[in-house]
Amino acid sequence: MYDEPRPARPASPTQRTAAVIPAAGRGVRLGPGAPKALRSLGGTPMLIHAVRAMARSRAVSLVVVVAPSDGAAEVRNLLDEHALPDRTDILVVPGGDTRQESVRAGLDALPADVTAVLIHDAARPLVPVDTVDAVVEAIRDGAPAVVPAMPLSDTVKEVEPGPPGAPEPVVATPERARLRAVQTPQGFDRATLVKAHDTIAVNGEGATDDAGMVEKLGVPVVLVPGHEEAFKVTRPLDLVLAEAVLARRRATDAY
Repeated sequence: MYDEPRPARPASPTQRTAAVIPAAGRGVRLGPGAPKALRSLGGTPMLIHAVRAMARSRAVSLVVVVAPSDGAAEVRNLLDEHALPDRTDILVVPGGDTRQESVRAGLDALPADVTAVLIHDAARPLVPVDTVDAVVEAIRDGAPAVVPAMPLSDTVKEVEPGPPGAPEPVVATPERARLRAVQTPQGFDRATLVKAHDTIAVNGEGATDDAGMVEKLGVPVVLVPGHEEAFKVTRPLDLVLAEAVLARRRATDAY
């Protein structure tokens, strides 16, 4: 079946992989209402889909959900109401005001024996288990940072930003063959990611993703193939597409 977990490479006694899911954002672009992670997809909150996506990988033994600072109890109750794999431990912790603060809260909650960590967007609820396993395998093979990514189908223009709605002059056209659209889960050696949060984030530099912070350390980041169904649900049209993908999976008994 499409989403049946494949056997993961056995971890050594000193290796343990956990996933952190920052889910404290409001999701403004999806409109008013519940936080994005709690929006319904096929009758089930997106967060539940995202947790299940991580737990389907036999390599992931712990999932840490970073909830809104005032909603940790609500998220814990929500998780308890839905069936999740018994082999995977689930922990809920309150997050911060920014994504970086929430990821750091998740890192701080990890047990000492966790050596590899996946950071996954709750808004990517349909990532296939093969993608998760590919990231974990690359980490176990020695890569300090791994990102799933897809080639771009559109030409990209670099512009000089102007006022909203105003024409913007084109500065350059990057070579499309050298560009990739990154997805999650992004995987890291735990010590490397903690160092990035201790130095880059604290210095106020930040980045649009965790791999970007690791890059600023001068640490190599490698890509593995992503998947077209690991798209981010950000706008109402994305939710329509996600519903269609989920309906197809259920119709073929693959979900």
